[in-house]
Amino acid sequence: MKRLNWQVLLGMSLLVLSALFYLLHYLIFRDPHHIFIYLIGDVAFVFVEVLLVTLIIHSVLEEREKKARLEKLNMVIGVFYSEVGMKLLEILSKWDPQIERIQQELVTERKSAEQKFGRICKCLRKHDYRIESEKPDWDTLNAFLVTKKDFLLRLLENQNLLEHESFTDVLWAVFHLAEELDARESLQGLPDADHKHLSGDVKRVYGQLALQWLKYMEHLKNSYPHLFSLSLRTNPFDRSATPIVQDSL
Repeated sequence: MKRLNWQVLLGMSLLVLSALFYLLHYLIFRDPHHIFIYLIGDVAFVFVEVLLVTLIIHSVLEEREKKARLEKLNMVIGVFYSEVGMKLLEILSKWDPQIERIQQELVTERKSAEQKFGRICKCLRKHDYRIESEKPDWDTLNAFLVTKKDFLLRLLENQNLLEHESFTDVLWAVFHLAEELDARESLQGLPDADHKHLSGDVKRVYGQLALQWLKYMEHLKNSYPHLFSLSLRTNPFDRSATPIVQDSL
């Protein structure tokens, strides 16, 4: 309310000053004709100014600012995958009953990086991210996530990440899984219903993590080819992946 009163007072003060200067102009020159010519001309130009400043210049600046924010967000996403995401995908893919089918489809001979990435996208986008309920090693997963919990909390505190909804969903899914595992006194001898519940949480994390990794890889391919090359060579879904360059990417 105080802010509104201040704005109203300022607006009225500016209008009064404008009227006083127009009055001063009339008292000095006694020429209302020119006063109204310039007044109407200035009012008419206000609409053009609104068009230029609000719709065009503001839009251009806003688009540039948005690109700069997305660039910073992609840097945060890169740090996340380096610290947590890649290792987590490696762990979860070992529990995937269909991972061998993906690995067979990823086998390529002398294909370019774009062709290899295209095949990876095709495989992962149509993949069913179920895991075998008997296979998970909950203790190993819990031990890994416990060491990364502070890191995940710091990421969730980053207000800029709210603009990247899909990545925020990934973070919340991973953090929820970490909370679920940490809340149990023991992860041994869990009932079948609890195994099924945790497996559902893992499936959600696994699928979102993989698809967000594809988006991040797409960004690297377009903006940072050298980082894209390394990420492609360390693909967590390919058991034969190696950072050592063996052919031309």
